[in-house]
Amino acid sequence: MSQVYGRVALIGLGLIASSMYWSIKRGGLAGEVTGFARSEATRETARRIGLCDRVCDSVAEAVEGADLVVLCVPVGAMGPVAEEMALHLKAGATVSDVGSVKKAVIEAVAPHIPEGVHFIPAHPLAGTEHSGPESGFAELFDNRWCLLVPVEGADPAAVAQLRAFWEGIGSNVEEMDADHHDLVLAVTSHTPHLIAYTMVGVADDLRRVTDGEVIKYSAAGFRDFTRIAASDPTMWRDVFLTNKEATLEILGRFTEELFALQRAIRTGDGDLLHDYFTRTRAIRRGIIQAGQDTAAPDFGRGKSVK
Repeated sequence: MSQVYGRVALIGLGLIASSMYWSIKRGGLAGEVTGFARSEATRETARRIGLCDRVCDSVAEAVEGADLVVLCVPVGAMGPVAEEMALHLKAGATVSDVGSVKKAVIEAVAPHIPEGVHFIPAHPLAGTEHSGPESGFAELFDNRWCLLVPVEGADPAAVAQLRAFWEGIGSNVEEMDADHHDLVLAVTSHTPHLIAYTMVGVADDLRRVTDGEVIKYSAAGFRDFTRIAASDPTMWRDVFLTNKEATLEILGRFTEELFALQRAIRTGDGDLLHDYFTRTRAIRRGIIQAGQDTAAPDFGRGKSVK
C-alpha cells in the first residue's frame, strides 16, 4: 500500500485506535500518527508499547497539522471532544470517527466542525470484548466491513480518500445513511449485546444455580453470552442512550418473537420450533459463507482455550 494521509491523529487510545495504528503502520498509510488519551495512565502505556509515533498531552497538540482526525472515544464524549479541538484543525483536514451509532454522533459533532474541514462519520464493524491500548492488533479489520456515513454535501474526493484509507487498513467499505445505519446496527449488534447482558444478569440472579456452577458448567451458549457481556461498559451505555429509537424498535420485535416461542414450547408445537430453528440456522450458514466467521468447532478458538 502507499501513503493516503500525511498525518493521522487518533483521539482516544483503546482497542480500535490501537488496532488502527498497527494497521496503518503495516500498510504504510500515513507519514506520522499522533495520539491522545484523556487518561495519563493510558498515555504512559501507549508510550511504553510504542503506540503512535507521538503521544500528545492535549487534544490541540494531537490534531495540529493532521490531515485526518479520528475520534475513537465513546459516542457520549464525541461532542465535547469535537468542540475542544475545533479551533486547532487544519484547513482541508478530514474529521471522522469509529462510533457504533451515527445519527447522534452527527448531531453532536457536526456543529463544531469549522468551515473548510470535511466531516465523514464512519463505523468499522470490528472489535473484541477486550479494551485498552494493549488490546489492539493489526489484523482486527481484515475482511471486516467499515461503513462510511457521509453528511449532506460531503466532498466526494474526501470521501474517496477515507475509503482508500479504510481499504488500506484491510476493510471492505460501503456507504450508508445515518438512520439506516443505526437500524442495521440495532439488529446486528446493539440488541444482541443487550440480550447477552440480560442473559448473564439472569444467571447471576438465579441463586438456585450457584456462581460456581455457572462458571464450571458454562457450555458454549452461555459462555459466548459472557464474552459479549464483557465488553466496555461505558461504550455500551452510550450506545443504548444514543440509539434509543432503533434499539427499542428491535427489542419490541424480539419480545414478540420470544412470546411466540414461549407459546410454542407451552403448547408443544414442535413444527413451529423446528421451522424457526431451521430458518435461523440458515442465517448462520450465510455469515460463514460471507467470510465473517469460521465454521471451525468451538468458534475457532482452538484447544488452547479452557
